[in-house]
Amino acid sequence: MSNLDRQADLTVCGGRGFVVAEPVRELLSPRRVQLGESTEVRRLLPNLGRRMVGAWAFVDHYGPDDIADEPGMQVPPHPHMGLQTVSWLHDGEVLHRDSTGSLETIRPRELGLMTSGRAISHSEESPKPHARLLHGAQLWVALPDAHRHVEPHFQHHANLPQVTAAGLTATVILGELDGAASPGTTYTPLIGADLALTAGTETSLPLQPDFEYAVLSMSGEAHVDGVPVLPGSMLYLGCGRRELPLRALSDAGLMLLGGEPFEEEIVMFWNWIGRSQQDIEEAREAWTNGTRFGEVKGYDGDRLPAPELPATPLKPRGRVR
Repeated sequence: MSNLDRQADLTVCGGRGFVVAEPVRELLSPRRVQLGESTEVRRLLPNLGRRMVGAWAFVDHYGPDDIADEPGMQVPPHPHMGLQTVSWLHDGEVLHRDSTGSLETIRPRELGLMTSGRAISHSEESPKPHARLLHGAQLWVALPDAHRHVEPHFQHHANLPQVTAAGLTATVILGELDGAASPGTTYTPLIGADLALTAGTETSLPLQPDFEYAVLSMSGEAHVDGVPVLPGSMLYLGCGRRELPLRALSDAGLMLLGGEPFEEEIVMFWNWIGRSQQDIEEAREAWTNGTRFGEVKGYDGDRLPAPELPATPLKPRGRVR
């Protein structure tokens, strides 16, 4: 999925100086963004008060939307660099195409992982015909400097490891949780897990104290460390935790995101992550001129034009609340 915002800003993220080194309970409210004709997303990262969680640099939650009589997701070809995209569905299907020649239909609780590296372009769309409901999350992971120019590639994993307890099924999307490791390729220590809780469940998950964490609510009613987290919102938890108490008031779906704090400062603009404004300017020129990012074949439509860069230079980082 793309950032389709035509008023994109150059944003500086990352750096350990903005990490909360102790446990906190910081509830993040989403910003609503229109994605195509029929899909509205709730953007949790980057957020005014919190721009990254470990290497997780972008989080959109969408649905559940009834798209029976709608085109559903329609994201034309667009570029990425310096990041990995993680596609995660609870309902519906997404057809992925990219400039390496990948063509894959991603279904609920299957991992679609695209590593852009130095440059890639892709499209995403609801198949024809498609399921009635569309519900999922799109996330980006920032690549560290040592790996941000790797060759672009796409991975699809239909079967992922799970951790189970009474009333809890945790599917490990990326990284490792309680000894279960995802087959998805990672470049920094992190965790992404889908948590399915049945009504009345009270349990806890083991955490690593040197990671920072956040929990995104996908559906249902659940309390995370005693805080009610409603669907489409995210609770930032800071660092220094060894376990996470969870309580489900109804059947509920959550996503646990975490990782070692990202040491490097990065520059984000539109669908690119670089290390300087020059990186972004060069990427925009390459996409505009039709070089470097390749071609997505088979998509019926034009590719997305890049937004204009702001006239002013990079904004200074705002202090975390």
